[in-house]
Amino acid sequence: MKPNISYPADEELKSLEEKLDVLIGEYNHAKVENLSLKTKQDALVREKAKLLEKTTLARTQVEAMISRLKDMEQNT
Repeated sequence: MKPNISYPADEELKSLEEKLDVLIGEYNHAKVENLSLKTKQDALVREKAKLLEKTTLARTQVEAMISRLKDMEQNT
């Protein structure tokens, strides 16, 4: 039977393995979070584009109404 003797190098290797496991876990978590943030960013960019389009349309409509009102005012 082999004696259960712990060597400093074994302890250091075990500690490094544990730290590596933690780093891998943190990396995977960050990777998932990054993907989620990219997805949210894409959705926000699309929403911003739609809002800008609606704002431009509303501005155009308001300018047209103002122009018609001015025309009506001049014709009276």
